[in-house]
Amino acid sequence: MINIKHKEIKDFLNESYFKYNNKSFIENDPICIPHQFSKKEDVEIAGFLAATIAWGNRKSIINNGNKLMELMGHDPHSFVIHHSKKDLKPFEKFVHRTFNGKDCIFFIESLKNIYKNHNGLENTFSLMTEEKNNFQLKNRIVNFRTLFLETAHLPRSEKHISNPMAKSSAKRLCMFLRWMVRKDNKGVDFGLWKSFKTSELCLPLDVHTGNVSRALGLLSRKQNDWQSVEEITTVLRSFDSTDPVKYDFALFGLGVNGFSR
Repeated sequence: MINIKHKEIKDFLNESYFKYNNKSFIENDPICIPHQFSKKEDVEIAGFLAATIAWGNRKSIINNGNKLMELMGHDPHSFVIHHSKKDLKPFEKFVHRTFNGKDCIFFIESLKNIYKNHNGLENTFSLMTEEKNNFQLKNRIVNFRTLFLETAHLPRSEKHISNPMAKSSAKRLCMFLRWMVRKDNKGVDFGLWKSFKTSELCLPLDVHTGNVSRALGLLSRKQNDWQSVEEITTVLRSFDSTDPVKYDFALFGLGVNGFSR
């Protein structure tokens, strides 16, 4: 394990954050899919679907994200609200790794239910409990998952909506929420959602951010699970209590581009 003093690690991550958090980051990241749109609902839906398939090869993720937008006529909100069963037929052949056509059609139907009956995606992440703790994001994700799964679906589709109550790191949902909530002047994240604070966000923990966190001595747990998410996010909050997940850019960028120190 690399032995670097606490302040030195913070300074190193701040330096890396400034290096990676800029518009050049967008082109080769799934966030380029929602950046094709300006209307809030279009950005939300495009971002949610892009985040849903954001595992594996990034080029493949982006290609398939663009394919979904093409199938939706590059008008995702209108398509979700107004589509017919016939309009869903082309989605039957969609495949991204284990996310198949049946999963995709369920997601579109569930999004229709959310926008027609639950006032949109942002509202489904509202807090519906009086419980107060340091990781309210977990409750928000669980509440969202409950509403998302109320639309009829095959059991297999549930694995594509992460559940932190089952110890999942919920990496893709944490990443999507970073996109929607976090706002700065760098032009990467959107900052569209005002219903909760950037300080509530948790690190999207994956193989890249996890490995770099462990190499720096910031994460002791070996598993990439929700307990590890809370552990590393607690450390990042000590670096920046108002915007802890800005370090996602640093940890992910260092992991993807080869970290050496």
